[in-house]
Amino acid sequence: MRFVVTGEWSRNRLLQTIVVCYCAYVVLLWVTNALLYFQKMNLYPSSVVRYYLGSPDEFLNPRSYQGLLEVSHFHLFAMGMLLLVLTHLMLFVPLRNGWKALLIALPFATALLDEGAGWLVRYGGAGFAPLKVIGFLCLQASLAALVGISLWAVFGGSANARNYRGGRGDDDSPAEWTAHGDGGG
Repeated sequence: MRFVVTGEWSRNRLLQTIVVCYCAYVVLLWVTNALLYFQKMNLYPSSVVRYYLGSPDEFLNPRSYQGLLEVSHFHLFAMGMLLLVLTHLMLFVPLRNGWKALLIALPFATALLDEGAGWLVRYGGAGFAPLKVIGFLCLQASLAALVGISLWAVFGGSANARNYRGGRGDDDSPAEWTAHGDGGG
């Protein structure tokens, strides 16, 4: 933790390796998430309706309650853990707190939208199908942004971060833990 808080992660090769390996796994998740989505649907709301509500012409049944519940059960846990780790890194990037808050809240919101939109289409109607497309695209974009910013902070952003000190530089100063909470960066 000290390496991240003090900005030393740009000089610690083992920590950089961990972050890069984690980001590589997230990139693979990102790719497989897109592949799975496009295996079932495309970016047209009509494909979302067909997937969740079925199609008598194609002999496709609607998604079942149990099927949606099982997928949601796993996704809510897995996405929660993924986002916990990935957004946690945003606390230590040299950005203003407002940007950090956005980079933390937006991925959680888009993950919930992506997961909840399927339920809305299935039980609320076809009018909610555009939300699934928007949720998927926003989730993918937010994951890509988090990975990109994490890598930038490790390899480039931390060098210009004034060592994450709030300005005074005392080791026991509360400003030491602000991670640029002073609005700098």
